[in-house]
Amino acid sequence: MPTQEQVMKSLDTVLAPAVKRNITGLNLVREVAISDKRVKVTLASTGLIVEAQDWIKNKAKEAIETLPEVNEAEVTFTEAKPIDLNQVEHIIAVMSGKGGVGKSLIASLTAVSLKRKGFEVGILDADITGPSIPKMFGIDTHPGGSESGILPVLSKSGIEVMSINLLLPSEDDAVIWRGPLIGKTITQFWEEVLWGKLDYLIVDLPPGTADAPLTVMQSLPISGVIIVFTPQDLTAMIVRKAVSMAQKMNKHVLGVVENMAYLYVPEIDKRIEIFGKSRGEEMARAAGAPFLGQLPIDPELAKLCDEGNVERYQAEILDNISELLAKTVPVTRI
Repeated sequence: MPTQEQVMKSLDTVLAPAVKRNITGLNLVREVAISDKRVKVTLASTGLIVEAQDWIKNKAKEAIETLPEVNEAEVTFTEAKPIDLNQVEHIIAVMSGKGGVGKSLIASLTAVSLKRKGFEVGILDADITGPSIPKMFGIDTHPGGSESGILPVLSKSGIEVMSINLLLPSEDDAVIWRGPLIGKTITQFWEEVLWGKLDYLIVDLPPGTADAPLTVMQSLPISGVIIVFTPQDLTAMIVRKAVSMAQKMNKHVLGVVENMAYLYVPEIDKRIEIFGKSRGEEMARAAGAPFLGQLPIDPELAKLCDEGNVERYQAEILDNISELLAKTVPVTRI
């Protein structure tokens, strides 16, 4: 008689058509019943159109019946809400006190660094009026799904992504909404998107400390915050505002990242601090958190982002971020 572990392993080979992630990773398997040589599996139909359900049903049945000592497999579906299926171990918010400091870039690179370490990762783009995550990942596919739930889009390396830009007719369309509607959309991205089983969900917050960041802090079980800044003098005050918000919301500041710290000119082998002297250590002290490192003004990185290839970027800071998160907010599932 087959074991439940064997049945689950066989179901790892069955991919959900719209998102191309296996049904166990999406946490669609609700029940496995084994009796003699007969196996009955119940799956959630969340986010699946009828055609997808039929396809998955046939593939799951075929996969189970390849197991030794299985004479018959039965696959049925039941309804479930995405929020009841999602098992996200840690949610990391990336924030800044002001716009234009590279918050979305750091959110993307954080997800990339964790994915390279073998973790299951997603990105929730909560910057509703200024979404840039899909562009950096080269994603222009509309999310799949049904009335029961939305399926995120998978990046080239397997990072789940959800952004308002993926739902618009054109990526150039402006989102001209007031605060309550923006807040509702962010909440829906958490509650109505089938994230499945994730080790880390990275949330790209809009800048500032107003409605949208507040919605995320109050509505999502945030494990910690990464704060992004640039070297300008004005940054000190802005960073303290962001730190103050995180502390008042009882959210742990995991670390700070300094972006656009310098420009390296290889012809003269020199770093030019265009925006002033580094304030990394100072900001780390202000935040009471580790200084994760610096990102330079890098034409190669800018090119990769414009081409939708941010996942190809290599830098020491990526290892610093993933190692800190793996240590500070460790995953128990792996």
